[in-house]
Amino acid sequence: MRIDRDRAAAAFDGYVARFDAADPKIALKRDHTLRVAALAEQIAATVPELAAPEDVDLAWLLGLLHDVGRFEQVRRYGTFSDADSTSHALLGAKVLFDGLDGAAPTIRDYVDDASEDDLLRTAVSLHSSWRLPPDLPARTRALCEVLRDADKADILKVNCTSPVEDIYPFGREALLASELSPEATSWFWRHSTIPRAARHHPADVLLGHVCFAWELAYPESLRIVARQGYVFQMMERPWVRDDTRHEFVRMEDELKGHMREKGVLPEA
Repeated sequence: MRIDRDRAAAAFDGYVARFDAADPKIALKRDHTLRVAALAEQIAATVPELAAPEDVDLAWLLGLLHDVGRFEQVRRYGTFSDADSTSHALLGAKVLFDGLDGAAPTIRDYVDDASEDDLLRTAVSLHSSWRLPPDLPARTRALCEVLRDADKADILKVNCTSPVEDIYPFGREALLASELSPEATSWFWRHSTIPRAARHHPADVLLGHVCFAWELAYPESLRIVARQGYVFQMMERPWVRDDTRHEFVRMEDELKGHMREKGVLPEA
């Protein structure tokens, strides 16, 4: 599959231009998308089963396409919360491959070749799922994992570089005053990501993003997250509650120990 990156990037810019450029959520997702595409390319280049140049190009394209549903989600609902609106991943797949509200599908704006459409639809649809289905073909799974890793790595950055109100359905004060629920923290100590139903407080939602670091599929992804350091900054916020602050200190120590064991963080 041949991908003309200039054409695909222009198609993405044309799509984003349909939305309100003054909305900080739109600008946030445009910038996030471009970074995820670059990270997906970087990670894919280190995965032996994706060594072919066309697979690295495909990873880049997946990064470009993965969040097209976010823009329509913001326009319709004013939020990034799937729980309060709709699945942005499935909405994006619909925009690309089925068309929305009578409009034509947009995938051919990005690439003429339809040979990878099933893989592209699968990866976009599943990129924000808690777990991937166990029966995915090996190459599809590898590209899904690359996309998910790249997305998670940049979400950690967004948590530290964007206002809380632009990311979450609550504000900075509510986050900093929040407690952590025992259910959410139990998933952290299992070295697992957190299912949505186990997040009960604003700090639980942030912790759900921190826990992305536990399930990154590829060593390069963990190296990127360790090098950037955003996952640690997230836990070092000026928490109001002593119990929340102390628990985040403990969790940061645990995560840093894990990264040192993996050789991606220097010894203290």
